[in-house]
Amino acid sequence: MPDSTPAGLVLVDKPAGISSFAAISRLRLPYGKKLGHAGTLDPFATGLLLVLTGRATRLASYLVGADKTYEATIQFGARSTTEDPEGEITASGQRTSEQSVLDALPALTGESEQIPPAASAIHIDGERAYRRFRRGETVTVPPRRVTVHAFTLMHFDSDIQEAAVVVRCGSGTYIRSLARDLGELVGTGAYLTQLRRTEVGAFSVADAADPDLISAAPAGTCCWLPAGAAVAGLQQRRMTAEERAVVGHGGKIAVDPSWVDDVALLDETGALIAVAAAEAGVAAPKIVLVPA
Repeated sequence: MPDSTPAGLVLVDKPAGISSFAAISRLRLPYGKKLGHAGTLDPFATGLLLVLTGRATRLASYLVGADKTYEATIQFGARSTTEDPEGEITASGQRTSEQSVLDALPALTGESEQIPPAASAIHIDGERAYRRFRRGETVTVPPRRVTVHAFTLMHFDSDIQEAAVVVRCGSGTYIRSLARDLGELVGTGAYLTQLRRTEVGAFSVADAADPDLISAAPAGTCCWLPAGAAVAGLQQRRMTAEERAVVGHGGKIAVDPSWVDDVALLDETGALIAVAAAEAGVAAPKIVLVPA
C-alpha cells in the first residue's frame, strides 16, 4: 500500500447477497489491499461495516467491542438449520400472538448465556464452525456470555406470523440465535429472515454508502473519517511539535498523572499521531500512525 493512503475509517453500507469480505475488497481501488474491519455481517444481512484504511488498520481493537444496533425481521412457525433464510426450512405448524412475543422478550434481555449458530465463524478445535457444519458434521458450539441492552418489538403481523424488531446489544451477540430462542420461548420455532445493522458504537449507517459508490470516489472522501474517529472514546492529549517528534520515534511523553488507560496523542491540529498507554504520568506509544 502506498504511503499516501490516508489512515482512517470508511463507513460502508453492505448490500445483501455478498460476503463482508467481498464488500470490503471493492474498496481496494482507492485504498489498496491493506484494509481492516471491526466486525463482519452474514451474506444475507445488510448495513454498517466499519472498514479501516492505511495505518489505521492497527486500531481495529478499539472498535470491535462497541455496542451494536440491528433492525431484524423474524419468521415464526418454522425453523432453519442455519437460523436464517439460507438454511433448510422446516415448518412447525404452530402459531403465536403479539402478546406472547411481548411476554417472551424480557427473558432474552440483559445478560445471558447464548449458544451461537452452528453455521458461524466461531473456531471449534481450530476450524470455523460453519466449515464443519457444511460438511455435515454435528457441531456443538459452547455458550457465550452476551448482553442485550434492548429487544424491542416494532410490529407483529399475525396473518403471516412475522415480527419486526430492533435489538441493541453488546459485541458477540448473534441476532440469529435471539430469533431462534424467541421462537422456542413462544413454542413455534422461528428464524431470522432479514437483518440490518444500523449502528456500531457512535457510527450510523445513515452516514455510510454502498461499497461501489465509495470505490468510485477518491480515497479519503466518500464516507471517510480520519483515524482519530476510531479512538474518539479515549482520553485526548494534544502535543507540541517537540513532543510529536519524540512520539514519532517511539519515545515517551508526560501526561496527566491520573490517567491509567490508553490515550490518543494528537498533533497541534487535532490529528491522531499515536495511541499510548498511560501510567504514572507517562504515556508510552503502543501504536504510532505517523512516524517522525
